[in-house]
Amino acid sequence: MDPDRDGPDLVTISVLVVDDQPLVRLAVRDILVDGGLLVVGEASDGRAAVRAAIETAPDVVLMDIRMPELDGIAATALIRANTDASADAPHRPRVLVLTTFEDDENVVAALRAGASGFIGKGAEPDEIVRAVRTVHQGEALLSSSATRALIARAVGRGGARRSERWEAALAPLTPREREVLELVAEGLTNQDIAARLTISPHTAKTHVNRIMTKVAASDRAQLVILAYESGLVTAGE
Repeated sequence: MDPDRDGPDLVTISVLVVDDQPLVRLAVRDILVDGGLLVVGEASDGRAAVRAAIETAPDVVLMDIRMPELDGIAATALIRANTDASADAPHRPRVLVLTTFEDDENVVAALRAGASGFIGKGAEPDEIVRAVRTVHQGEALLSSSATRALIARAVGRGGARRSERWEAALAPLTPREREVLELVAEGLTNQDIAARLTISPHTAKTHVNRIMTKVAASDRAQLVILAYESGLVTAGE
């Protein structure tokens, strides 16, 4: 049996595919369906993506960045805002950026807007399927080495003022929470953090959730951005 389909992944995961190229959408749809995922819709531009996300309520939106009408960064922010958990809209899809390049500023901007991670269009089919499953489970999909280099470059252009602003955001965190945040920035899962700190996975998850609440982050990916922009973590560590 395919281990990727065991346990929680037996639950059907619905996906909205967003890309301005029809052939890319078709190829991605086939990859996802072959991987046991349910494609509930497609969109060719950002505005259509926002409408489709509200109408189809997908678990994950696979989002291109450069598109007409509205780019993937703005669309991500709107989708995360318009589908925020509430009495009227209890569902909040996660966004996975699908890109042909690792454009530093655009990818980091997408993460700030609420994307849970990014993956290249040149990735193998099984990698794309695993990526969707990963973000659906609430983990940030951020390749450790790629993300460190990418965020470090983007943050380096931000200057000290940005770092000072984010350092203030870290003020409410306890020493243990800062330690956990560093591990999140390394790309560790709750299970990994628990093993590293010799605590239970439940305790690790509690720490991560408290950190997100204190710094007003909606996603683990935003915690990674925070860790780098505040200077808590630097490239090469």
